[in-house]
Amino acid sequence: MTAVDHRAGRTPERVPFPVVDEVARHCLQEEEPETVHIEVHLPGPLDPDRLRTAFAEALRRHPRILMREAPGRWYRRRYEWELTAEPDVEVVTFLPPGPDALRDARTRALTSAPPLSVSPPIRVEVVRGAGRAEGSEAAAALTVAPTPHATPAATPATHPPHTVLFLTINHTALDGPACLRVLATAAELYGGRDNSAAAPPVRPPEPPQALTDTPSNWARPARVAAGAPERSPGNGVLVAELPLPHRPKGSPYTVNDQLMVTTALTLAHWNREHGAPPRPLRITMPVDDRPRDTTMPIGNGTRLVEVPFSADELRPTDMRDLLSRTATRTRALKSLSRPQLGRGAALLTAPVTPVAWRAALTRGLRRAAAPWTSTTLLSNIGRIPYPLDFGEDAGRADAVWFSAPARMPRGLTFTTASTAGRLHLALRWSRALLGHGDGAHLRDLFEHYLHTTEVTE
Repeated sequence: MTAVDHRAGRTPERVPFPVVDEVARHCLQEEEPETVHIEVHLPGPLDPDRLRTAFAEALRRHPRILMREAPGRWYRRRYEWELTAEPDVEVVTFLPPGPDALRDARTRALTSAPPLSVSPPIRVEVVRGAGRAEGSEAAAALTVAPTPHATPAATPATHPPHTVLFLTINHTALDGPACLRVLATAAELYGGRDNSAAAPPVRPPEPPQALTDTPSNWARPARVAAGAPERSPGNGVLVAELPLPHRPKGSPYTVNDQLMVTTALTLAHWNREHGAPPRPLRITMPVDDRPRDTTMPIGNGTRLVEVPFSADELRPTDMRDLLSRTATRTRALKSLSRPQLGRGAALLTAPVTPVAWRAALTRGLRRAAAPWTSTTLLSNIGRIPYPLDFGEDAGRADAVWFSAPARMPRGLTFTTASTAGRLHLALRWSRALLGHGDGAHLRDLFEHYLHTTEVTE
């Protein structure tokens, strides 16, 4: 029986799941939900009615976000999205203020995914009166004594109470940049100020490049060594605000390359400390080529590439050389034309057998390929392209954090973004692999190695 959108008086349009959505749908787990969490800090208050009205209109202006999974029989060849004219539920919730409101909202973002059966598969929770220090690493109460190898994280300055928007996305349907585009539209509708994306840095187009002098992708990569895992399932997260790394003008590498090297050195150090034998690392890096204006396609629009590092490279004697080689590697990978998850995933999701059969095969292959999965994921959003200006009272966002899912076998992800001249880092981990103290130590190591990439002339 075909569903009818009674409010619109029509049968909803149906769209087949793209490859990324289908693979994610096959591999859902209740223990570690595939959520993306976005945390936006504003210096002033928001009016509940105005924000709900602005967000509802923003959803209508980006109709591809108004979707829910269509019901179907087990022998169907595809999953399908139903596009709805209006949201099925109120998306925006204002939470009662309290000392634990921020912590509890962050926890929900990791443990409770918006259901795919309800349009849209996102949730917005607003926490009023949150201190800025609460929004940094202090929020998770993870402060530990700094290690001899790490620069202690800076103590956040005292700020007046903030308003924090928590956006939780079901990653089967959407990614962080797409949801941020919708939020920018809502900010413009709420505050009446231009929230157009800033022009991206001008770089000459680069022809496809061959990967040379690169560690083999056939070698089994290192796994993140286990720390002090917790008994409870799910993910943990720690967010921190750090200085942006210095980069000499005209350098052949980018801040993204500095972050890539920092991530690799951090994990190599962590594994040495925990007695793991040296192995090559592979770091998954999302690449997003979509425009940032209102024509941006909404959904899961990034493609994934893997940046390899040999074990010898991760004991660098010349940091400038390591950064330059990493830059050559990332440029070559970005220039290659390939499907979002590779050609194997495209073949696996071809609608030639019932989707339930493909789901069982996909889960089996995922388990079998676990030892060859990349070591970790670094998702660098870069400079937030939108002002996220909510007008005179609420003001502009002065901190934005993202966190990507951290399910095993990786068990650890790093997500970075920059706002107001500061780097906002989120470490997210599987509790089956790491504990709270491990997250704090990894944060300290990351800050230390980020500083070592600041090569001076």
